[in-house]
Amino acid sequence: MKATLVSIIIAVGLVGGSFVLVRGNSQETDNIPLNNVTVVDGKQIIEIGAKGGYSPRKSIAKADLPTILRFETNGTFDCSSSVRIPSMNIARNLPPAGTVDINLGNPKTGTLQGICGMGMYPFEIIFKS
Repeated sequence: MKATLVSIIIAVGLVGGSFVLVRGNSQETDNIPLNNVTVVDGKQIIEIGAKGGYSPRKSIAKADLPTILRFETNGTFDCSSSVRIPSMNIARNLPPAGTVDINLGNPKTGTLQGICGMGMYPFEIIFKS
């Protein structure tokens, strides 16, 4: 009886865990906020706060549109004040307070990954058609 009960509990856990994993993969971008992307004068502006990491950590934007990545700092003295986007060979130091714009050109469909100067705080932008 005890072995049967343990087997049932394990089976329920495995089925439930599988459901969560499958659901998480199929809705990868459903919970990403969209309010940090605006279009002004035909240019897409993605705003990311930098202080103790990057916020939001994930953004969704439109591919093939002129894009500006705008970092906003306010009392930022940690490693998130140093931004790197290795795939584009971009490395910028941000001021403790203010705004810095980085021109990304017209990104293609895909994911752009960035990170702080120490490699502790990642962020990504998913470009969709």
